[in-house]
Amino acid sequence: MVSGIVIKSTGVWYDVRLENGEILPCRIVGKFRIGKLKLTNPVAVGDQVSVNFIEEETKVGNIVKIAHRRNYVVRQSPRKKHLLHLLSANIDQAILVVTIVNPSLKQGFIDRFLLMTEPQDIPVTIIINKSDLMNEEDHDLFEYIKTVYESIGYSTLLTSATDNEGVEEVRQLLKDKTTMVCGQSGVGKSTLVNAIDASIDTRIGDISDYTGKGQHTTTFAEMFTLSFGGYLIDTPGIKSLSFNNLEPMDVAHNFRELFVLSAGCKFSDCTHREEPKCAVKAALEEGSISEYRYRSYLNILDGIEDQNYWERHKDI
Repeated sequence: MVSGIVIKSTGVWYDVRLENGEILPCRIVGKFRIGKLKLTNPVAVGDQVSVNFIEEETKVGNIVKIAHRRNYVVRQSPRKKHLLHLLSANIDQAILVVTIVNPSLKQGFIDRFLLMTEPQDIPVTIIINKSDLMNEEDHDLFEYIKTVYESIGYSTLLTSATDNEGVEEVRQLLKDKTTMVCGQSGVGKSTLVNAIDASIDTRIGDISDYTGKGQHTTTFAEMFTLSFGGYLIDTPGIKSLSFNNLEPMDVAHNFRELFVLSAGCKFSDCTHREEPKCAVKAALEEGSISEYRYRSYLNILDGIEDQNYWERHKDI
């Protein structure tokens, strides 16, 4: 038995980088779960694993054990709604790439992404890409987004692979760390990654003229070694995010500013909607928290409650 780290997942095969640097294609032996949660892919890029050679000559192995994960990022499977999909494991930080133009900003998507990373205490930097396409009004929106998220502890950066704006700052952010990079299709994630490190050969897709959305260029997660130090986990373009693994109070606890304020609510299980003497609603009326973030929170709660209990707990 030998140890290694999973650097690529295609859903059936997993590439494992062994301690000697060799890359070993592997399959899974047995069933793996995170507690009671059922997964479409029980092994994630970034997992530390133990493997057995099926045959020494064939250079193919079986993953027989997964080491304890210090963290992981999981989302609801887009195809099998009652299952979860692992995006990565054992990361130091995450980067979310979004755009204000081409395609237009989906503000609620930022909060949904943060709801995946916040339960695991994973630091996140929000990158607004394609600054070369932004006008004065777009820059005003960026300043608003920056103010909202930096006030609650999330870093923001403005970048352009075309003009090289912010590229060096991103390199410094990535250096000597293991970073998961995510984004919706069409935001220029692959182009930006290639600008950061030309040694990474990721596939670049064109924006669809009809939909304004990008073609899916990354179809599986993969870990790349950065030439200047560190590792980057590139993930498939995400269209939307839903949550079958969360209850309403989970959402309330993982919106940072709402959780801090909730200590002043009359009821310990306050959902910050119609309850009396709610500290969150009071802060909203005073303008001390973002109305946009609050509306995003309500939309997520509505989406979770629209799924009945059985749909959200098929895994139990």
